[in-house]
Amino acid sequence: MRIAALLVALSVALIGLSARADDIATAQGVIRAQEQAFVRDDASAAYSYAAPAIKEIFPAPEIFMSMVQNGYAPVYRHKSFEFGESKVEGSRIAQRVHIVDANGEAWEALYTLEQQADGSYKITGCTLLKAGQAV
Repeated sequence: MRIAALLVALSVALIGLSARADDIATAQGVIRAQEQAFVRDDASAAYSYAAPAIKEIFPAPEIFMSMVQNGYAPVYRHKSFEFGESKVEGSRIAQRVHIVDANGEAWEALYTLEQQADGSYKITGCTLLKAGQAV
């Protein structure tokens, strides 16, 4: 009986880990899709991955793209873009991204995403620091 209870508990834990891994993979897919939209200069596609609160601040794709070009140049244009540590808390995901910009400088981006009512994940923010700077 104890072995059966242990097996049930273990399978529930593994299902939870699998769901988290799926959520992280989904969130990384959203970030990667937006990053690729930036590479193509596709403002509408890049904007489609932004959460509603971001769209309230930047009410049109062109305004959003201008903000990224001017304030997030390493995200907009880079030599490398690699996923680091991720953290899941409820319906929110924090994802670190290691970036080397067009000039060869290293950056750390912390993306935050939140699951929407339709089950999709949207980007709620991105904090960008030069690598090695304290948060």
